[in-house]
Amino acid sequence: MNVLSTIGDGLWNAFQMAWEVAWALVLGFTLSGIVQAWVPRSRIERALGGRGAREVALATGFGAASSSCSYAAIAIAKSMFAKGASFASAMAFQFASTNLVFELGIVIWVFIGWQFTLAELVGGLILIALMWLGLRLFVTRRLEEEARRHAEAVEAEHQHSSAASDGLSFRRKLTSLQAWSDVAHNFRSDWGMLWREIIAGFAIAGFVALLPMDFFNGLFVTDASPPVRLLENVVLGPVVAVLSFVCSVGNAPLAAVLWGGGISFAGVIAFIYADLIIIPIVIAYTKYYGRELTARLVAIMFASMVLAAVAGDGVFTALGLVPTKRASIDSISSRGISWNYTTFLNIVFLAVAVVLVALTLRRGARDPVCGMTVDRHAGKPTATYLGRTYYFCGEGCKAKFDADPERYVDATGRQAVALQHAGREH
Repeated sequence: MNVLSTIGDGLWNAFQMAWEVAWALVLGFTLSGIVQAWVPRSRIERALGGRGAREVALATGFGAASSSCSYAAIAIAKSMFAKGASFASAMAFQFASTNLVFELGIVIWVFIGWQFTLAELVGGLILIALMWLGLRLFVTRRLEEEARRHAEAVEAEHQHSSAASDGLSFRRKLTSLQAWSDVAHNFRSDWGMLWREIIAGFAIAGFVALLPMDFFNGLFVTDASPPVRLLENVVLGPVVAVLSFVCSVGNAPLAAVLWGGGISFAGVIAFIYADLIIIPIVIAYTKYYGRELTARLVAIMFASMVLAAVAGDGVFTALGLVPTKRASIDSISSRGISWNYTTFLNIVFLAVAVVLVALTLRRGARDPVCGMTVDRHAGKPTATYLGRTYYFCGEGCKAKFDADPERYVDATGRQAVALQHAGREH
């Protein structure tokens, strides 16, 4: 009974935290879907070929506007790098698209305050600058070109074709059903990529919130001198993130619980930044870029995270913006559900989500290769197999289907294949 009670308490904590920020997640993904649908990816790729500060700054801006889960971000960055973007630009895009995005900033603000959202933005820009400097110093052009050949040799991820509304002006997009269909499909795609991470993040945070304060006091130094506490927290924060295996927006509720448990301001920021060095993603780096570049990349990213968190803490301490009071873990994880502005906003944005998903159901079709929902009216690549039309997100997925269609057809398609084979035998 005690075990069942603990499980119930942990899940209830997770649900309450999810309820608190559900509207913020929908708002963030909607804004992200608008930017992704209405800013062509090809324009981004053409702008990021150099290794200089201009290209890195552009990559940061494009990344911040192009929200992705961590796994999708590293795949997109690999694709951009293989197509000619510099490694520094690809890494800046990758970091910004997971750590400087609408939904993460809004959720952090709701949970622990605007100071953390601002610090995550300021520190993130410092981190990208440090990472760019580290890559310029420790990644030679020879190693970068070797890594590019390695990335080109990896089986290509599916490539998204341009949105059907690309040729429309911004004003016409606001009133175009096709333009909003593009937004809806990006919205649904982002949720499809991220829902497991988001649920895992809230679940882990819900159960961590049940731990006694002694656990946090033993894990994070809270009573040492400020320099010792700062250094221990900013180093341990990323380590905890790596061990939690949670990334992207899923980090936010756990960061809030850690803040309530006693980790320092800088430790929270360093923890949030570490979503791109968790073990599964490091393994993917090795596949994409080879072991030598991966080892240097992870070392540079870890050092940049620690230094950026320390620098951000220094700036915010000097400006008097570091919060002096912290909410208790109970107040973060057990806010309850009642009729208030949160409930009102959740109802409004749930309606927005329903409308967007309904738009994808009305006009959408499932890509049989990657599983992505695509708009049948958006001029996407198609293929006809045994009298049935299949729609694809891009030419890459269509090529895979054309090479071995029976591998990708669904149950209906397999039944048609079986009937055709049976007819030939007779």
